[in-house]
Amino acid sequence: MKRKLKEYRNNPVSLLLYLLVALATAVTVGITLAIIIYILIKGVPHLNGDIFAWKYTSENASMLPAIINTIFMTVLALLFAVPAGIGSAIYLVEYAPKGNKFVNLIRLTTETLQGIPSIVYGLFGFLMFSVYLGFGYSLLGGALTLAIMILPLIMRTAEEALLSVPDTYREGSFGLGAGKLRTVFRIILPSAVPGILSGIILAVGRVAGETAALLYTAGSVAKVAGSLMDSSRTLAVHMYVLLSEGLYTNQAYATAVILLLMVVLINLASELIAKKFTK
Repeated sequence: MKRKLKEYRNNPVSLLLYLLVALATAVTVGITLAIIIYILIKGVPHLNGDIFAWKYTSENASMLPAIINTIFMTVLALLFAVPAGIGSAIYLVEYAPKGNKFVNLIRLTTETLQGIPSIVYGLFGFLMFSVYLGFGYSLLGGALTLAIMILPLIMRTAEEALLSVPDTYREGSFGLGAGKLRTVFRIILPSAVPGILSGIILAVGRVAGETAALLYTAGSVAKVAGSLMDSSRTLAVHMYVLLSEGLYTNQAYATAVILLLMVVLINLASELIAKKFTK
């Protein structure tokens, strides 16, 4: 810190900008740590065997069915969204004509969709999947709604990851006689995997923490979904229901601890995979 101040003492503007950036970093990290510590303090003391019972009852307020449903919901949503998002990004970067107006419209639409509130996706999913297609409150309807919600995020991050791959990789592959398809899947995609995974990680975090969209599509039945057409609740919905009832506040904080732990573990696993591909 002292060395930085000495470097900038002859340039007050640079020193001011450096201090502002350092302050913003400290505030961001401090708020994040404060939230995590608060959740741990309020939730860890209430973690016990009862809240991990297989069947939810009004006595134990078990979160185990919600944990299993969260895993099901996340996997299903990613199965729908990841292939479509990566495929769209490959087309936009590798196959679409440069400067095409239709491509620019797609990018503009994708960026716009990222800013739409989740409640709007929930209403759309309710009308489309629950009512029009007759799915009702179901795991499948919730997963399809979440897939539509995270698709723009995965698509844009995958596109940026593909654009970051140097053109020399493509030229070298073509120079060795490889075709377009082989170059994309054997050279370009492996090089872009770390960036693509970062988008998937963000998508997983959004799926795991989503509440509004799932209340209208998946429902809030506190049991493990036996099929794709069963109603179920995820951890975030479970926590919301417990807090809204006002009778299980302690169990809601314990649920928040488990949800935080799940997101951290998913992020760590994805980071290890990204490092493996980078090597």
